[in-house]
Formats: sequence, structure tokens, C-alpha cells
Amino acid sequence: MRRLSLMMFLQYAVWGAWLPLAGRYLSASSKEGGLGFTGSQIGLILGLAGSIGAIASPFIAGQLADRYFRTERFLGCLLAVGGVVKWVTSSQTAFPAWLGLSIIYSVVYMPTLALSNSLAFAHLEDRDRQFPRVRVWGRIGWIGVSWIFPMLYLQTGLRFQAMPPFLVGPELPNVTARLADSLRFSALISWAYALYCLFLPQTPPKRTGVEPLAFAKAFRLLREPSFAVLVAVSLPISVIHQIYFIQTPQFFSFLGLHDSQIGPAMTMGQFSEIAIMALLGLMLTRLGFRMVITLGALAYFVRYAIWSFPALPVEIQVASQALHGVCYACFFAAAYIYTDRVAPEDVRHSAQTVFGILILGGGPVLGGVLSGWLADHYALEAGGVNYAALWRVVAFIGLGAAAVFYLFFREREAQVRPALAGATAER
Repeated sequence: MRRLSLMMFLQYAVWGAWLPLAGRYLSASSKEGGLGFTGSQIGLILGLAGSIGAIASPFIAGQLADRYFRTERFLGCLLAVGGVVKWVTSSQTAFPAWLGLSIIYSVVYMPTLALSNSLAFAHLEDRDRQFPRVRVWGRIGWIGVSWIFPMLYLQTGLRFQAMPPFLVGPELPNVTARLADSLRFSALISWAYALYCLFLPQTPPKRTGVEPLAFAKAFRLLREPSFAVLVAVSLPISVIHQIYFIQTPQFFSFLGLHDSQIGPAMTMGQFSEIAIMALLGLMLTRLGFRMVITLGALAYFVRYAIWSFPALPVEIQVASQALHGVCYACFFAAAYIYTDRVAPEDVRHSAQTVFGILILGGGPVLGGVLSGWLADHYALEAGGVNYAALWRVVAFIGLGAAAVFYLFFREREAQVRPALAGATAER
């Protein structure tokens, strides 16, 4: 448990070290120390690249790792290569170089998410009880690096304040340019994680029982009306979820947060996610999937509706980040659980793969394109973006998705509710 928990901590620390700050660094002007990329260019870097990695992940993690390599060694190799790619990316200033390297990094990093999960499942005896306790350390890792990097590298003379990140100080000169070092910070963590893989439990390949292109079987699940509605609604939700990661850093900067405060402020969502995940099983048992997933979609609408009024106090804007935990846990986590429950036993893994490809593959591409179009369409002549209009559009996408899901989704209670109740009773 301790070794696997540290594995999860490092897994998401690698990601959290750079992603919350990338949008701000890429969009800031060269005068500020950023790269000055357009909204469309940022959308391709943070949207298209991630989608390609998500689509490639089942083939790399499922077909190569499962069949031919020990999981912990293959994981370490991917992390070592990913660290090199991130380090090289940190010194690039041209859009083509950033886009190409981001695609390569995504193809290398995204499979590590599946590999770390499968490695944990392979060595946990009671998955239902033990895996959440291991997985929560991923959120703690994301939060930790989001706070440590700005505190140690972007500020000096830290002092206490009431609003996150609580410990703040004067920013160092050229702080925006120093955001590039978050990529080097991620690379260092990635290399440390690669070395740590040598000490993870040995997980040999499955030379039999790994079905080629297994995900294809699960497409038959789209004939199930409840699953088809879930997939249809998940796509627009994953689009606005991706827009969050692209636009929030610039939005917080627009509100007046210093560059060193953006990462910690965004972790309010991870704090609330930890709390909501602890209650998710009870919520599903009491309310059912229809209500819980609708609540998750509505949380997107409420947060973006609040952000469509930038004149509100910045404390309210930052506090609304707590809704991010509701968004992710009640929508995506519940959706993954429903997929597992509704799928026949022999295609459960395949169903998760299909669902992941659709929302992690298609969603980020469309989210990146839409984010770029919105940023360019609502660009102000004096510079910057009309965030009131941008977030209003995104909020109504979330509201529409929530309405469609609530009206057309009918969960298979006879199959799903007893399984959940039994799992809750066992716990």
C-alpha cells in the first residue's frame, strides 16, 4: 500500500507540475515573458496533443505492456523518455516545436496513467476498499507540486494570508518567464519516478488472455440506450472540461491573481474532489446514477455561470473552484462506475477503454478547437478576452448537457442498484 501510494503521488505530480501553469505561459505576451501564442494555437497544444495520446494509450498500454514487458519496467522507460521530452520542450519558443513535442509527450505519458492503475490493481487484494485509498494520493501529489513550485521558485519572503495559496510573498523578477521551469520541474519528478519504478512490485506480462483490439467488442454497448445517452452527454462535458484547463490560468491572471498564485488556487478543485469521492458511494446508493451525474453536469454550469460575472469579488471566483471536485467526482467518476456496472463481465475493461477514448480522445480535440475559437472570437481590441461572454457560452453547454442527461437517461436499476448496495454493505 505504501509503495503504490507513493507511485500514485508521483504519477500525478508529474502532470500537476506543469499543466495548471501552461495556459498562462503560452498565452502571455513576449513582453511579459510568455510565448504569445494565439487561442487557437494553445487549443491545439493542450487539446489535440492530449487526444492523440489518449487514443494511442490502449494500444501502447494494453497491447505492448500487457503482452511483452513487465509493467513496472515499461512504466519507468516511458517516464524517463517523457522527462527528456518535457525538458527539451521547456526551451522551445516556436509553435510548431511546441505542438510536435506536446504530441510526442502525450503519446509517452498518457499510457502511464493506465499502467499505474493496472499495476495497483494487480497487487491489491481488496480493490474496492484499497484502491481509493491508494488513488487519493494522486490528488495529493497534484496539490503538493502545485503549491511547492510557486512557493519555492516564484516567490520570496512568504507570509500568511486568508485566501489560497495562504502562504504568499513578493514575486521574483521575470516570474512569467520562470513558468517555463515548471516543465523542467515536471521532468525532474518524472526521472525520479522512473527510478522509483525499479522498487515497485514486479508485474510480469500476461502472455495469454490479452485480446487484440479488445475495445472493439465494447462498441456493442452503444446499443444500450442508457450507455448511449451517457456517452453522448459525456462528449460535450469533456469539451468544457478541457476548456477549463486551457482558459482558467489566463482567467485567474485577468482577475488579478499573481502567476505564483494560479496553480495553488486551481487546487481548490482537488481538495473538494477528495471530499466528494469519499461520499460518492453513498450518494450513488441513495440518489442513483441519474441524479448524481446530473448534479455533476450542473456543477459545471454553476461554476462557469459564476465566472461569467468577472466583477464578482475574486474570493468568490476562487472559492467556486470547489465545484470542480463535484464536476469530476459526480460526473466522470460516477460515469466510469456506471460503465463498469452496466457492461457484461467479459467486456468491462473494453467498455472502459471505449468510454475513455471517446471522452479523452474526442473531447480534448473539440475542446481545444472551441477554446481557441472562443478566445479569438471574444478577443478585445485593447487586448485580452471578454471572459463574461466566453464563460457564458461554456456555461450553457453544461446546462444543455445536464438537461439532456436528466430527460433521456434511464439507469438499469435492477442491475445497478443491487450491485452498489451490496458493495456498500461489504464496506
